[in-house]
Amino acid sequence: MISMKQTMRWYGPNDVLSLKDLKQAGISGIVTALHEIPVGDIWTKEAITERRNLIESFGMQWSVIESLPVHEDIKKRSGNYKEYIENYKKSLHNIGKCGIAVVAYNFMPVLDWVRTDHFHENEAGASVLKYDPLKFIYFDLFLLKRKNAERDYTKEQVRAAQELGNNLSAEEKEELFKSILLGLPGSTENFTPEIIKGLLDSYSHITDKKLRENLVHFLSEVTPIAERSKINLAIHPDDPPFSVLGLPRVVSNYKDLKFIFNQVKSEANGLCYCTGSLGANPDNDLLKIYDEFEGRIHFLHLRNVQKKVTGVFMESDHLNGDVPMVAVVKRIVNTLQKRKESIPMRPDHGYLHTLEAHKNYYVGYSFIGRLKGLAELRGLELGLQESFNLKL
Repeated sequence: MISMKQTMRWYGPNDVLSLKDLKQAGISGIVTALHEIPVGDIWTKEAITERRNLIESFGMQWSVIESLPVHEDIKKRSGNYKEYIENYKKSLHNIGKCGIAVVAYNFMPVLDWVRTDHFHENEAGASVLKYDPLKFIYFDLFLLKRKNAERDYTKEQVRAAQELGNNLSAEEKEELFKSILLGLPGSTENFTPEIIKGLLDSYSHITDKKLRENLVHFLSEVTPIAERSKINLAIHPDDPPFSVLGLPRVVSNYKDLKFIFNQVKSEANGLCYCTGSLGANPDNDLLKIYDEFEGRIHFLHLRNVQKKVTGVFMESDHLNGDVPMVAVVKRIVNTLQKRKESIPMRPDHGYLHTLEAHKNYYVGYSFIGRLKGLAELRGLELGLQESFNLKL
């Protein structure tokens, strides 16, 4: 039986976790990037080869690049966007020469992802990622003070957010601000409200329609290079899958994906099927999305979320949440047998257990939490494979 290729994300030599640590998890592949290279610069064959050789020296494979980031000028189709697209093409060419077959990326403006709470304590006492829309509204209106932000919310939402803010301490307000800033690329920098508002202003003229056109233009340019280089591109869905801070969103639902794949028909133009990001929108039918775009799925992020009617969502056990994980993995098992080839999968995010609370992990990427998710997903896949064999 063909199985999912089990991988884990690694943030490079500066990661708290070493390759030796990850090797002991029983995985065969690493998901990483050349994080030290500035966005928009060319990834050289020498730099890629050096990192690949390091990974292989520990008996693992560099399975997926996550991410080869897209410069903001490309997303806005302004400034030096033509140069940055050419650089992206050269990077893809060099990646192909080094034999790495999957490149993940996203097309989210300014913020790569958003959570309001990085250490929300769940019922078991572990820390999980959480998004609270009311906290986010308070941040937007009263901490960031984005121009005309009140137009995006109802009077009741504004009142409730102000009331919530009245009950937050100065330390809690500072923590909320820092938590949301973590979604900014390079967010180790000291971002101020003025800098953030400047970034947002640069998108003030860009609608969903315009951003969608810019994405199609980018894909039309780079997909042929990926195809010739035997690389599958895997776009990551918006996280969360709805507009924040007035920014456009174009990779949030079935209709968005349908448009992208209809416009650039090559199967090298594919999807990172992230059950957590897509699953945060209650209107998304994850099984319909999987079935429709099965042939485009080149990378799997498997995680689960629990949603509330208030719009709050948080990470949950990989097998226990609003994502129908058993049905999802059953479909994956069927796909693997049809394709006769594996698809790289990583257990996306994980709880921060108290045993590791003192370690300076990147948020969502603790070791024990991901090991727990990996073990659960492996067990589920094995059980479904046995069921598949019984039916043959």
